[in-house]
Amino acid sequence: MNAAPSTGWRRLLPRTLAARLALILFSGLLLAHALSFALLFSERYMVARSMMLTHLDQDVVVSVALLERLSPAERARWAPRLERRTYRYLLGPARPGVPLTSDRAREVTALIDRSLDHRYRLQARTVSTSPERFEVQLTLADGQPLTIEVTPSVMPIARWLPVVLAAQLALLLLCAWLAVRLATRPLVQLADAVERLDPARAHPPLPREGPVEVVKAATAFNAMQARIGHYLAERLQILAAISHDLQTPITRMKLRLEAMEEGADRDRLIDDLEQLLQLVREGIAYARSTHGATGPAVWLDLHALLDSVVCDYQDAGKPVTLGECARASLSTRPPTLRRIVENLIDNAVKYGGSAEVGVRRLDDGRMAVDVCDRGPGIPEQEMQAVLQPFYRLESSRNRDTGGTGLGLAIAQQLVVTLGGELVLANRDGGGLRATLLLPVAPASTPTPAR
Repeated sequence: MNAAPSTGWRRLLPRTLAARLALILFSGLLLAHALSFALLFSERYMVARSMMLTHLDQDVVVSVALLERLSPAERARWAPRLERRTYRYLLGPARPGVPLTSDRAREVTALIDRSLDHRYRLQARTVSTSPERFEVQLTLADGQPLTIEVTPSVMPIARWLPVVLAAQLALLLLCAWLAVRLATRPLVQLADAVERLDPARAHPPLPREGPVEVVKAATAFNAMQARIGHYLAERLQILAAISHDLQTPITRMKLRLEAMEEGADRDRLIDDLEQLLQLVREGIAYARSTHGATGPAVWLDLHALLDSVVCDYQDAGKPVTLGECARASLSTRPPTLRRIVENLIDNAVKYGGSAEVGVRRLDDGRMAVDVCDRGPGIPEQEMQAVLQPFYRLESSRNRDTGGTGLGLAIAQQLVVTLGGELVLANRDGGGLRATLLLPVAPASTPTPAR
């Protein structure tokens, strides 16, 4: 029964931690500020009330005695001079009104009566409630009525006070924002580091500075990142060792089968061993690809490299063509880039029957190397999964294709080492487009070798 209101209130809260902390700090400071101003105005009210009662107590005796001794004509001249901020003297009867409605009015009336030593018969009535105004009538010795009109009010607020209040609120908001920013900046850095966490890439450790809790969190994250990298390297070393050790017995088995008499069973066994040997070789290639690109980064003509790769395939009788290519030079590692393009072409030829290579320059300055085919494409829900090692689409699990699920994974792994990105997309009309996005470093600062 109580969960629904709680959920409703939580929906009104800001979603980010920084906004919630800022709201809490600002609300607390605003409440404290409002309390201090409330106490200030209360103190001003008490002081103003005390001053009014004290002045009225002392002033009414002198004023009434003075008016008693003056002639009616002189009273008319002197009455305005006796006026004060909260009360004044009127020569005439009080206006119609109602009995006194507030304790303050009765207290003031009793004070006037005591100050005059109860020598006059007082008639008090309220003539206004907003603002509060009441009149106390008495009769002088010569029979002329005298009315004391009282309008209680606090001391007026200075015109600069609202400006100061607004400036203080703005300062409080600025201080709360700065405090929240300083407190949440390490959390933002930690969240960014977690989002960038990739065992295949080398990232600098988080700086261990700030409060003790932040230092502990950064230390734990750095240790976790190092352990993940160590576990990944160890796993790949095991994969490479097993794959390497399997090559020798597989080769011996293949040689023994080739020495046997020819037959259908012998051919099928040799075919199975060939596929197993291919899987082992690609396992070794994948393990090596995770150690990063080798060789120094050099400036090269991208069109010349692709033209060389395409010519090699054409010389081997493969249906590979070079389409439209934007001219560009970039700093990269040619062996690694060549291996990536060859893997993408092999994948296109294997599943699409042919491949077309092209180069585009993107608006952000990067170069896009496209390898396109007219094969069956890849379902959208599996577009990212095919980049994982040993992942194969159901249609590729047959003897004809011989897929191992490592071709695109090796390409993806090598692309990471070059600081690029591999994007797969289905083409209009059928087929797949594999796009290799490469950064182009300025000529004055070539990309350093990794």
